[in-house]
Amino acid sequence: MLRSAQHDKVKYIFVIIPYLCEETNMRNEMNDYYVYILASKKNGTLYTGVTNNLERRIHEHKMKLIDGFTKKYSINLLVYAESCHAIHETINREKQIKGWIRQKKIGLIESVNPEWNDLSLS
Repeated sequence: MLRSAQHDKVKYIFVIIPYLCEETNMRNEMNDYYVYILASKKNGTLYTGVTNNLERRIHEHKMKLIDGFTKKYSINLLVYAESCHAIHETINREKQIKGWIRQKKIGLIESVNPEWNDLSLS
């Protein structure tokens, strides 16, 4: 699924993987929540997060608007994103991914983005 957004004269285009929500048991093209993985570079430091507004959140990471881990380590390449309609399902998915060993996270990223391209092309 492709989505686009404009923030402060920067346009982002997103490639988002719809996640099969257990609660609805269907893919929903108009999902409200996202779990995403950012990287500092290919095979670099990873960050997994959740948001209800992917466009805004990626913009915040890229512009380093919020102090924290991603700002400190310059982690701002969107390498994976999936969407889900139910917030508790999305949080559970985030926890699941965060609990994985690094190699499994890399496998997830490379299953849809083998070159580690920034999926939030500006």
